[in-house]
Amino acid sequence: MLRFLVLFFVLVVGLFSLEIYQPVREAVILPFTSFLATVSAKIMQFFDPDVVAHGDVISSLSQAAAVRIAPGCNGVEAVIILFAAIFAFPAPWKHKILGFVLGFLAIQSLNLVRIISLFYLLQWDKNWFDWFHLYLWQALIILDALVVWLIWLRYLPASQRSRDQADGQNGQEKQPPQPQSA
Repeated sequence: MLRFLVLFFVLVVGLFSLEIYQPVREAVILPFTSFLATVSAKIMQFFDPDVVAHGDVISSLSQAAAVRIAPGCNGVEAVIILFAAIFAFPAPWKHKILGFVLGFLAIQSLNLVRIISLFYLLQWDKNWFDWFHLYLWQALIILDALVVWLIWLRYLPASQRSRDQADGQNGQEKQPPQPQSA
């Protein structure tokens, strides 16, 4: 448990530091945020042809409404937390990679719903937009990362879970097997 907590903390601090590092922000975070705006606009264009995206801004051609997807609103922070939780946990690499890829898709799918709903909430009522943006959606995106991690834990191979539980109950670290003399 201590190993998990230390590794989780190191990964979170390291990845959050990397996220705010200006070259990484310009090369990865901002283009990803613009990509989210474009995907959101493409989805909305199925039922609202007046929606366009320019960089990280989604706007309506027929109404005076636009939203900018700020770097803190792109789901990257939830993805970082999920990454740290999955990769700090002792599990086979195959399961870590699969869990992270599926978790990333789950978080970003919910984030697309968030972006689209906020765009239309802003057109409807600014007060509701503020409440959903600041309180409800922030919590739901982070909760999504937690739920994905818990589901990932549930679907780890049974032998892996039982070994981890047994190690936790014994309060001992795993010891490599001792060689047997022939």
